[in-house]
Amino acid sequence: MTAPKALDTPHKPAGILGPEYRTATLGILLVVTLIAFEGMSVGVVMPAIATELDALDLYGLSFSAFLIASLFMNVVAGLWSDRRGYSLPFLAGVVLFAAGMGLAGAAGSAEMFLVARAVQGLGGGASIVALYVMIARVYAMEVRPKAFAAVSAAWVVPAMVGPSVAGFVGEQWGWRYVFYGIVPLVIPALAMLVPALRMGSAGEAQPGTGPRSRPVEMTLAATATAGGAGLLLHGVDRLHVAAGTASVETVAGLALLVYGLYRLMPPGALRLRRGLSTTVLMRGFFSAAFFGVNAYIPLALQHVKGFDTASAGIALTTGALGWSAGSYLQSRQAGEAYKRIRLGAGCVTVAILICLLAVVPGMTGWISVPAWVVGGFGMGYGITTITVTAMKQSPVNEQGANSAALSVTDQLGSALSIGIGGALVNVIGHSSAQIATGFLVISGLMAVISLSAVLLAGRVR
Repeated sequence: MTAPKALDTPHKPAGILGPEYRTATLGILLVVTLIAFEGMSVGVVMPAIATELDALDLYGLSFSAFLIASLFMNVVAGLWSDRRGYSLPFLAGVVLFAAGMGLAGAAGSAEMFLVARAVQGLGGGASIVALYVMIARVYAMEVRPKAFAAVSAAWVVPAMVGPSVAGFVGEQWGWRYVFYGIVPLVIPALAMLVPALRMGSAGEAQPGTGPRSRPVEMTLAATATAGGAGLLLHGVDRLHVAAGTASVETVAGLALLVYGLYRLMPPGALRLRRGLSTTVLMRGFFSAAFFGVNAYIPLALQHVKGFDTASAGIALTTGALGWSAGSYLQSRQAGEAYKRIRLGAGCVTVAILICLLAVVPGMTGWISVPAWVVGGFGMGYGITTITVTAMKQSPVNEQGANSAALSVTDQLGSALSIGIGGALVNVIGHSSAQIATGFLVISGLMAVISLSAVLLAGRVR
């Protein structure tokens, strides 16, 4: 007697846009797109904001406020997701993000705008961590790589059109409507995510029992990490101006940072213990290397090679396309994660070394465009693999804590490398030749970091 035909049919895992996941996927992608669009748009309208609010230093301060608030909320939301489920931190994050956008649009002073940026950071930090936990608990194991790849891909459209749209809106109606325009789009995103937020045990608490499950201790650690990062960056930036005071700030910031990270990271992370501990830290290596160069490509192309603003941004746009391609490809491949992470880090290293040539006399600056396609591919291929691997290595009751740890290392890596790069540029000088030298030094340091990721990838096993 033959078995029923249905049993002979091979199992085909549901896709992220299949009936089971379609609404949740679309809601997640819309939320990520809104956060990404805000991040890509602020820099375009910042000169107009600084002029109207009489705050020429607002550009740097606004991003610092967002970063520090987001770092803090990454940890709080991760802890909250483990102890109370992901629904409430996600909803709170989206509401805070929308409120921050509204406050920014209504800001009548520099101080109010900085507060608005901090509120946005709180909301963005909570939303992203809760989304990671949601994906880990709602989507089946075989579908998660595609879901995380889709989250990475959601940054592509904002990276390509965000600056142009923000510039157009700012010119036609004013910079305030860049912020106001995002707020109404939060409503359909929440509506699409209601089914995922109600998915029974998926959204329930999975309280941990280890050191990273203690609310008071984790809140203190998050405060120390965020405060230490800010103090360290401020001290490093002032070393060439007031060495004595800046040295004290730098040492104090570093001490706070180590204290906070020791408690926020998985056990043994600062010693690069094999497995989850190194997997989480890998995210920081990737972000530090890539964004440490990414931030200074436009500066180098404009001041050394004479590119205009639009042309200098092409390399960053093509990097986003490479990132999307890398994320998609890793979701279609199996095999050992450490090999994929090593390949991704290798691509980033090669891209940085090619980018060095962009400021060499006699070489065209356009070489940075294909280089950054390779770099973006390495990021999409490697960082998405890191996220999927970390969630796979995490016990269910630590998924929130480890999602927070991934976000913390990600933001810290990019913030510290960009901040140190800025300090190097200030020390070396701002003439065309000096900026070229500074870019070479920065790129060399970042290449060392990405090469370290290549060598350490085996410890992810």
